[in-house]
Amino acid sequence: MRHPVTRTPVAVLISGTGSNLAALLRAAQDQDCPYTVVGVIADRDASGLEHARAEGIPTEVVRLGDHPDRPAWDQALARAMARLDPQLVVLAGFMKLVGPPLLEAYGGRIINTHPALLPSFPGAHGVRDALAHGVKVTGVSVIEVDAGVDTGRILAQAPVEVLDTDTEESLHERIKRAEQPLLVDVVRRLTAAS
Repeated sequence: MRHPVTRTPVAVLISGTGSNLAALLRAAQDQDCPYTVVGVIADRDASGLEHARAEGIPTEVVRLGDHPDRPAWDQALARAMARLDPQLVVLAGFMKLVGPPLLEAYGGRIINTHPALLPSFPGAHGVRDALAHGVKVTGVSVIEVDAGVDTGRILAQAPVEVLDTDTEESLHERIKRAEQPLLVDVVRRLTAAS
Protein backbone atom coordinates (compact mmCIF):
# COMPACT_ATOMS: atom_id res chain seq x y z
CA MET A 1 0.00 0.00 0.00
CA ARG A 2 1.29 3.45 -0.94
CA HIS A 3 1.56 5.99 1.88
CA PRO A 4 1.79 9.66 0.97
CA VAL A 5 5.01 11.14 2.28
CA THR A 6 3.39 14.53 2.60
CA ARG A 7 -0.32 15.11 2.74
CA THR A 8 -2.02 18.07 1.12
CA PRO A 9 -2.96 20.68 3.76
CA VAL A 10 -6.70 21.41 3.90
CA ALA A 11 -8.46 24.10 5.96
CA VAL A 12 -12.15 23.86 6.81
CA LEU A 13 -14.66 26.66 7.45
CA ILE A 14 -17.75 25.84 9.54
CA SER A 15 -20.72 27.55 11.18
CA GLY A 16 -22.56 24.72 12.91
CA THR A 17 -22.31 21.18 14.25
CA GLY A 18 -19.48 20.15 11.95
CA SER A 19 -20.90 16.86 10.63
CA ASN A 20 -19.04 17.32 7.32
CA LEU A 21 -15.89 18.25 9.24
CA ALA A 22 -16.23 15.07 11.31
CA ALA A 23 -16.51 13.02 8.11
CA LEU A 24 -13.37 14.68 6.70
CA LEU A 25 -11.49 14.02 9.94
CA ARG A 26 -12.56 10.35 10.00
CA ALA A 27 -11.35 9.90 6.42
CA ALA A 28 -8.05 11.62 7.24
CA GLN A 29 -7.29 8.82 9.72
CA ASP A 30 -6.87 6.37 6.83
CA GLN A 31 -3.20 5.77 6.12
CA ASP A 32 -3.69 6.28 2.39
CA CYS A 33 -5.59 9.56 2.78
CA PRO A 34 -3.94 12.24 0.60
CA TYR A 35 -4.91 15.20 2.82
CA THR A 36 -4.63 16.43 6.37
CA VAL A 37 -6.83 19.03 8.05
CA VAL A 38 -4.45 21.75 9.26
CA GLY A 39 -7.03 24.04 10.84
CA VAL A 40 -10.70 24.90 11.26
CA ILE A 41 -12.13 28.41 11.24
CA ALA A 42 -15.68 29.29 12.29
CA ASP A 43 -17.66 32.51 12.07
CA ARG A 44 -19.22 31.86 15.51
CA ASP A 45 -18.71 29.64 18.56
CA ALA A 46 -19.79 26.60 16.57
CA SER A 47 -20.17 23.29 18.37
CA GLY A 48 -18.41 21.63 15.42
CA LEU A 49 -15.11 23.14 16.54
CA GLU A 50 -15.01 20.40 19.18
CA HIS A 51 -14.34 17.82 16.44
CA ALA A 52 -11.11 19.63 15.58
CA ARG A 53 -10.14 20.34 19.18
CA ALA A 54 -10.54 16.65 20.06
CA GLU A 55 -7.93 15.87 17.38
CA GLY A 56 -5.57 18.66 18.47
CA ILE A 57 -6.23 20.62 15.26
CA PRO A 58 -5.93 24.42 15.55
CA THR A 59 -9.22 26.33 15.59
CA GLU A 60 -10.08 29.99 15.33
CA VAL A 61 -13.30 31.97 15.52
CA VAL A 62 -13.53 35.03 13.25
CA ARG A 63 -16.84 36.72 14.15
CA LEU A 64 -18.38 39.27 11.83
CA GLY A 65 -19.55 41.24 14.88
CA ASP A 66 -15.96 41.70 16.06
CA HIS A 67 -15.15 43.81 13.00
CA PRO A 68 -16.35 47.29 12.01
CA ASP A 69 -17.76 46.15 8.65
CA ARG A 70 -17.93 43.28 6.20
CA PRO A 71 -14.73 44.21 4.28
CA ALA A 72 -12.76 44.23 7.57
CA TRP A 73 -14.17 40.78 8.41
CA ASP A 74 -13.29 39.51 4.92
CA GLN A 75 -9.69 40.68 5.49
CA ALA A 76 -9.55 39.07 8.94
CA LEU A 77 -10.86 35.78 7.54
CA ALA A 78 -8.23 35.87 4.77
CA ARG A 79 -5.48 36.56 7.35
CA ALA A 80 -6.65 33.65 9.52
CA MET A 81 -6.62 31.39 6.47
CA ALA A 82 -3.16 32.58 5.42
CA ARG A 83 -1.81 31.50 8.83
CA LEU A 84 -2.97 27.95 8.06
CA ASP A 85 -1.47 28.03 4.53
CA PRO A 86 -3.77 25.37 3.01
CA GLN A 87 -3.72 24.10 -0.55
CA LEU A 88 -7.50 23.55 -0.44
CA VAL A 89 -10.24 25.40 1.50
CA VAL A 90 -13.42 23.45 2.27
CA LEU A 91 -16.62 25.24 3.25
CA ALA A 92 -18.40 22.61 5.35
CA GLY A 93 -21.65 24.14 6.49
CA PHE A 94 -20.17 27.66 6.45
CA MET A 95 -23.16 29.99 6.31
CA LYS A 96 -21.49 33.14 5.00
CA LEU A 97 -20.35 34.09 1.51
CA VAL A 98 -16.59 34.41 1.31
CA GLY A 99 -15.36 37.79 0.17
CA PRO A 100 -12.84 38.99 -2.40
CA PRO A 101 -9.72 38.64 -0.19
CA LEU A 102 -10.24 34.89 0.28
CA LEU A 103 -11.36 34.36 -3.33
CA GLU A 104 -8.29 36.19 -4.63
CA ALA A 105 -5.89 34.25 -2.42
CA TYR A 106 -7.44 30.80 -3.01
CA GLY A 107 -9.31 31.15 -6.30
CA GLY A 108 -10.04 27.74 -7.79
CA ARG A 109 -9.07 26.09 -4.50
CA ILE A 110 -12.23 26.70 -2.44
CA ILE A 111 -15.05 24.15 -2.50
CA ASN A 112 -18.51 24.08 -0.94
CA THR A 113 -21.46 21.74 -0.62
CA HIS A 114 -25.05 22.69 -1.41
CA PRO A 115 -28.16 20.66 -0.47
CA ALA A 116 -29.69 20.58 -3.97
CA LEU A 117 -28.77 19.53 -7.49
CA LEU A 118 -27.43 22.82 -8.78
CA PRO A 119 -28.20 24.85 -10.78
CA SER A 120 -31.63 24.13 -9.27
CA PHE A 121 -32.46 25.74 -5.92
CA PRO A 122 -29.39 27.87 -5.16
CA GLY A 123 -29.20 29.99 -2.02
CA ALA A 124 -29.78 29.41 1.67
CA HIS A 125 -33.02 27.41 1.37
CA GLY A 126 -32.27 24.68 -1.17
CA VAL A 127 -34.13 21.95 0.74
CA ARG A 128 -37.20 24.09 1.44
CA ASP A 129 -37.29 25.29 -2.17
CA ALA A 130 -37.09 21.73 -3.54
CA LEU A 131 -40.03 20.67 -1.37
CA ALA A 132 -42.03 23.75 -2.35
CA HIS A 133 -41.53 22.97 -6.03
CA GLY A 134 -42.68 19.39 -5.57
CA VAL A 135 -39.63 17.75 -7.16
CA LYS A 136 -39.31 13.97 -6.77
CA VAL A 137 -35.51 14.01 -6.76
CA THR A 138 -33.16 16.54 -5.24
CA GLY A 139 -29.69 15.92 -3.86
CA VAL A 140 -26.36 17.45 -3.04
CA SER A 141 -23.74 19.27 -5.09
CA VAL A 142 -20.07 19.94 -4.41
CA ILE A 143 -18.95 23.05 -6.24
CA GLU A 144 -15.94 25.26 -6.75
CA VAL A 145 -16.66 28.56 -5.00
CA ASP A 146 -16.73 31.72 -7.08
CA ALA A 147 -18.01 35.25 -6.42
CA GLY A 148 -21.64 34.26 -7.05
CA VAL A 149 -24.16 32.44 -4.87
CA ASP A 150 -23.86 28.71 -5.68
CA THR A 151 -22.77 29.51 -9.25
CA GLY A 152 -19.34 27.84 -9.28
CA ARG A 153 -18.26 24.89 -11.38
CA ILE A 154 -20.01 21.68 -10.31
CA LEU A 155 -17.45 19.08 -9.20
CA ALA A 156 -19.81 16.26 -8.13
CA GLN A 157 -23.46 15.56 -7.41
CA ALA A 158 -25.49 12.82 -5.76
CA PRO A 159 -29.27 12.40 -6.08
CA VAL A 160 -31.63 11.98 -3.13
CA GLU A 161 -35.22 10.87 -3.60
CA VAL A 162 -37.92 13.12 -2.15
CA LEU A 163 -40.52 11.08 -0.27
CA ASP A 164 -44.18 12.07 -0.03
CA THR A 165 -43.81 12.10 3.76
CA ASP A 166 -40.71 14.32 3.81
CA THR A 167 -40.45 17.41 5.94
CA GLU A 168 -37.65 19.91 5.43
CA GLU A 169 -35.82 18.32 8.37
CA SER A 170 -36.17 14.68 7.26
CA LEU A 171 -35.12 15.48 3.70
CA HIS A 172 -32.17 17.55 4.89
CA GLU A 173 -30.99 14.65 7.10
CA ARG A 174 -31.01 12.26 4.12
CA ILE A 175 -29.19 14.83 2.00
CA LYS A 176 -26.52 15.13 4.72
CA ARG A 177 -26.02 11.36 4.63
CA ALA A 178 -25.31 11.63 0.89
CA GLU A 179 -23.30 14.83 1.29
CA GLN A 180 -20.62 13.54 3.65
CA PRO A 181 -19.22 10.69 1.51
CA LEU A 182 -19.49 12.86 -1.63
CA LEU A 183 -17.53 15.69 0.00
CA VAL A 184 -14.86 13.31 1.31
CA ASP A 185 -14.54 11.75 -2.15
CA VAL A 186 -14.10 15.15 -3.84
CA VAL A 187 -11.54 16.32 -1.25
CA ARG A 188 -9.61 13.06 -1.64
CA ARG A 189 -9.67 13.39 -5.44
CA LEU A 190 -8.57 17.05 -5.44
CA THR A 191 -5.80 16.55 -2.90
CA ALA A 192 -4.47 13.37 -4.50
CA ALA A 193 -4.05 15.34 -7.73
CA SER A 194 -2.21 18.25 -6.12
